[in-house]
Amino acid sequence: MTPSVLIIEDEPRLREVLSEALRSWGMTSTTARSGEEALRSIDNHPADILLMDLNLPGISGIETLAELRRRGIDAPAIILTGFGDLQAAQDAIKLNVVAFLTKPAPLGELEKAIDRARKQLKPDLPIRVPEQTSGAKPVKLEELEREHIVAVLKKNNGNRTLTAKELGISRRTLQYRLSEYQEKGWVEAE
Repeated sequence: MTPSVLIIEDEPRLREVLSEALRSWGMTSTTARSGEEALRSIDNHPADILLMDLNLPGISGIETLAELRRRGIDAPAIILTGFGDLQAAQDAIKLNVVAFLTKPAPLGELEKAIDRARKQLKPDLPIRVPEQTSGAKPVKLEELEREHIVAVLKKNNGNRTLTAKELGISRRTLQYRLSEYQEKGWVEAE
């Protein structure tokens, strides 16, 4: 069984990065830009796992998840947020969320959360996808994260304040990630 994931995220590039990561792990995904869109599409596109932003336009991720639960959809859920607070975390726990990750979550953390969600689906589901045999280079999660952050930074002409705001993270977190990338030689120092 190939698990399907519904990605509920309003930021287009992050939706794309998440879809690419899931595809590299052998999973399929559908996307929704808002909670309302997810609620409209869930009947036509059932999902095994939910991967959702907390701060969505319109109804929030928590409100969306609560409505899905009311409809009897008990798929494991992973929450991504740039602005988590104690109340949101408590609400997420009540809704049986597998993980509550702060953006930009290292993709390794996301992979672990996806693994936990997959274990909830079926104990005998393989957790790791077998090595690709097509000769295609596997996607590295850190590369996807870096590409996303750098793309948003470039779009904002290097403005770190705007970039952090668009990514839904603090400027300090953005600076930390960029410093990590510079130390690893992935981006040039300024």
